[in-house]
Amino acid sequence: MNAFAQLGLNDDIVQAIQKLGFENPTPIQEKSIPHLLTSTQDLVAFAQTGTGKTGAFGLPAVHLSKPEDKRTQTLILCPTRELCIQISKDLNNFAKNIKGIGVVPVYGGAPIDTQLKALRKAAQIVVATPGRAKDLIKRKRLLLGNVERVVLDEADEMLNMGFKEDLDAILAETSATKQTLLFSATMSREVQRMTKTYMDNPIEIAATKMNTGAVNVKHIYYMVQAKNRYEVLKRIADSNPNIYGLVFCRTRQETKDTAHKFMHDGYNADALHGELSQAQRDEVMKRFRSKKIQILVATDVAARGLDINDLTHVVNYNLPDDSEVYIHRSGRTGRAGKSGISIAIIHTREYGKIRAIENKFKLKFTKELVPTGKDICSKQLYSLIDKIEKVDVDEKQIGPFMPAIYEKLEWLSREELIKHFVSAEFNRFLTYYKHATDINVSADAKPQRGERPGRRDRNKRGDRVDSQREQGPHHKTFTRLFINLGMKNDLTPTRLIGLINKTLNSNEADVGAIEIMKKFAFFDIEQGVVNTLVDKLHGQEHEGVKVQLEVSTEKPTPLPTKKKKFSKQKEYGMSKSGRRGSRSKKSGISPRRSRKK
Repeated sequence: MNAFAQLGLNDDIVQAIQKLGFENPTPIQEKSIPHLLTSTQDLVAFAQTGTGKTGAFGLPAVHLSKPEDKRTQTLILCPTRELCIQISKDLNNFAKNIKGIGVVPVYGGAPIDTQLKALRKAAQIVVATPGRAKDLIKRKRLLLGNVERVVLDEADEMLNMGFKEDLDAILAETSATKQTLLFSATMSREVQRMTKTYMDNPIEIAATKMNTGAVNVKHIYYMVQAKNRYEVLKRIADSNPNIYGLVFCRTRQETKDTAHKFMHDGYNADALHGELSQAQRDEVMKRFRSKKIQILVATDVAARGLDINDLTHVVNYNLPDDSEVYIHRSGRTGRAGKSGISIAIIHTREYGKIRAIENKFKLKFTKELVPTGKDICSKQLYSLIDKIEKVDVDEKQIGPFMPAIYEKLEWLSREELIKHFVSAEFNRFLTYYKHATDINVSADAKPQRGERPGRRDRNKRGDRVDSQREQGPHHKTFTRLFINLGMKNDLTPTRLIGLINKTLNSNEADVGAIEIMKKFAFFDIEQGVVNTLVDKLHGQEHEGVKVQLEVSTEKPTPLPTKKKKFSKQKEYGMSKSGRRGSRSKKSGISPRRSRKK
């Protein structure tokens, strides 16, 4: 008997799975599917990216759907439209042999009329992003009164992106007797709060040990000066002729800049970021999946929902601030039993992040030297020889041309002919790397000016908050804003950015330096969105606090050129004298900011 059939799935679904090439369920599927087929008890499942969690909740959803009832029976909420589309595609494949079951994806950035039309037909399973789901509920087009189960996929990411209030509003429209399924890679405080608020005595399962990296992924790092990051990326690509990988950048602008330079230099690459239309995204992903693109440069948000099993490399152009994001990134390679390589390009100030990731997730990084010009030329040469040796020769097609070719080249000896042929392809690498220098640095090397963290690059707890203005030529003006939320309100850089994204209904606003104090915070943001953000957020209630968001008289601080010493006042993290934006202990309010009328 098929292994999936033993879990209790019906024959139509099992046959569809077999055609997809799946023979054995993953650990998370083995634990989730039998429970969901036989019980209505809520479930919390911990699973990293690439562990088969879509099948864990999607296969039971298809099995339990009633084709004769066209109303929505299962609602699946996920953080991004890419993931929404991917889940819908998988569920349609699972339901291929069952007539009458409709899987409808609804997400922002696409015509709503098409989605409304689909909802009027069979829509037993709806896969939605929170923003579009909330919009459709307000329009009374997404009706949730008949929903029997709600799936919160990547719940931690939805909360990080600021969707908490949307999730509250959506879940309030569902029946109190529904089954709630929560899938998350981490058990953050916000996720714990959600399980207590919306779930009734849930069973907890985990695919693997929580928060660990894939066992078949090799973790390495290169240490260079920050200015040499791009050179390292080129050498990684050149020393791995068959690379098929993802390059993660911190910001949208850095993603565009890096991909543009990479493509301009002749590499087989493209970019995936929030400014692309859905049609453009689909085209980029189609080319990447078919391996017409070898390297995809992306932001974390844009890469959500990518389901590709045979990536050879994941490259961290910058290490993320959140170490768990690194684990998510690295988990995109080394899937389906294959091995993979996760590379971090760091400078001397980031060595501590490497050690923190090792200690937290019990994995080991290997420091490797950036390949030299000689190393790269050697690998490229032997790769070329292998390609020539294994190329298929079409005698019929090439035959008519051979007499003229023989005549043209008869003056060359066998050895000379080989040298000419190899050099025609190989000379560009020899020329480029002829004078290549060693760009490796040691951990005790003196950091360069561009690598020194600014005074606003750390919040009171010492968390690094890198300004996006460090990451490349943005050519944008930033404005500093004051907000009356701080550490006392559990504000973190991630939650602040999530609140900004939610308010602007976008994940793409450029945020610069962030400084979080006990009762308030300052942050830099691109000037073009300031008025919209202040108008929408000022006066709104956020977790019981009426938000004050105002333009500060402080200007965004340029990166410092000299190391300065600051006092360590415990409560406010302020200097004792003259520091810009110092606060009165009595009021906690900056005397230098302007108040919005």
